[in-house]
Amino acid sequence: MRITRITDLDHDALADYARLTDVALRRVTEPEGGLYIAESSKVIERALRAGHVPRSVLMTERWLADIEPLVADHDGEIFVGDAALLETLTGYHLHRGALAAMHRPVLPSVESVIEGARRVVVLEDIVDHTNVGAIFRAVAGLGADAVLVTPRCADPLYRRSVRVSMGTVLQVPWTRLPDWPEGADLLRASGFEVAALALSDDAVALDEYAAAPPERVALVLGTEGDGLSPAALRASDRVVTIPMLHGVDSLNVAAASAVALWALRVPAPASAAGAGAA
Repeated sequence: MRITRITDLDHDALADYARLTDVALRRVTEPEGGLYIAESSKVIERALRAGHVPRSVLMTERWLADIEPLVADHDGEIFVGDAALLETLTGYHLHRGALAAMHRPVLPSVESVIEGARRVVVLEDIVDHTNVGAIFRAVAGLGADAVLVTPRCADPLYRRSVRVSMGTVLQVPWTRLPDWPEGADLLRASGFEVAALALSDDAVALDEYAAAPPERVALVLGTEGDGLSPAALRASDRVVTIPMLHGVDSLNVAAASAVALWALRVPAPASAAGAGAA
């Protein structure tokens, strides 16, 4: 990548970074198959490691030595400017030092994402990008295998989702279901029990369910506020709930995902568990 030090914003390629806080503009500049923004050297490194291709990078001078080697084999431009100029461009302070405009990879098929998986998370219409990112981080940290998002779910590659996930959206296999709740049939045909995490009179407690879980579980999480749709509940094989105390009926969806994934985690093989015990 060639290095361009900028003192003004008169460069067409900088339009990728303009007004990042404007959701409507991001939908124009980052359609499916377009771009996403990776923020911070750690996230940029994870994106590159996942095989994603940068179109350009934007940073302050102090980050150049860290990031230039990461993108040295790619075409495009590294734009370097002072913090005030970059804040004028993006609309906020780049306290993490660097952004990269990355080409979106082609999403894989559902079949390829769930092949060999034992724990899959389905996100139904979750609209808060912070929650999406936090769920991906829980998936990565607690050992689930993949995430499937419904057609109306928020974009996992939205800048805030990527940041909150600490870049794990770039590690965890994921794709978008073409149809929902019809997609539950595909999961069942692949050997998954579809378990809805929800409040219901016929729900089984999570600890009871986790005591003898099926070999393959697809855990379905619902949107903030309303939770899972009636159609999703009808399409599920089992409804599972987290028992609560003190009159609290439920947790935030990201917190609930972490609790459920920990309870349903697949034990590591004995050889792998012993490898770290030095």
